[in-house]
Amino acid sequence: MTTPTRAAETMTTSPRLAVWGDPIAHSRSPQLHTAAYRVLGLDWVYDRRQVTAEAFDDALAGLDGGWRGLSLTMPLKERAFAAAASVDRHAELTGVVNTLLLGERPAGFNTDVGGIVDALGDDGITGVRSVRILGAGATAASALVASAELGSEHVEVRARRPERAAALIALGRRLGVQVDVDLLDAAPTAVDLTVSTLPGGADLDESVARALSADGGALFDVAYAPWPSALGAVWQQRPVISGLGMLLHQAVRQVRIFVNGDPAAPLPDERAVLTAMRDAL
Repeated sequence: MTTPTRAAETMTTSPRLAVWGDPIAHSRSPQLHTAAYRVLGLDWVYDRRQVTAEAFDDALAGLDGGWRGLSLTMPLKERAFAAAASVDRHAELTGVVNTLLLGERPAGFNTDVGGIVDALGDDGITGVRSVRILGAGATAASALVASAELGSEHVEVRARRPERAAALIALGRRLGVQVDVDLLDAAPTAVDLTVSTLPGGADLDESVARALSADGGALFDVAYAPWPSALGAVWQQRPVISGLGMLLHQAVRQVRIFVNGDPAAPLPDERAVLTAMRDAL
């Protein structure tokens, strides 16, 4: 494997990377990645760009050979999955890609699953038996896989439109996890952990939020802006964890991919990289 420094020296121009999504102005990915590459001694350029789902294919086709990779956020993760020539296991399970390593045959990865697991681990949550997931979109699929990897055999999905959760039920069967689906405001049951994949700033009735919190265990909310979220503001149990940890740890995996080609291959002096990225949040 070529070392990062040598990789940088062999480039005639600085490799380019970016995060794409719609909206995108709020993204903190440029700060995180820039901090990492600075520690690694790489002069790589990482920007942000607003790209709609409809414009994604043309935007991707328009990139030249100076581009090394992309981070993808809403609503582009399914489009990126379709564009990848190969995908890792987490992407294959969830049907979404949040990281593209570019080249003649773009490789797709889902680093959100590992980001969730590591963020929970930071707060001492390394195993759960029962989980409630709020929402039924792309991030809910990553939360379901993460729940299975933490040992959960039962996941309760709550959504405003339960019919959207059919894919999660099928995914649960593949993972050996029982998935039950109900409305967001249905009477809650007791669980060890609640994972909210609702968008930041989502309008959630306070009475529903309080009911969910009563027996909801710890709260992991993927949202981080604004914070506290509607759930975080009223949650009755602890810990209450924002999505910043997930953002940090999934980004570490992205940096590994862009540098080493492997989300599991540690970076040189990764502890210093992680510290710099955490300070950039």
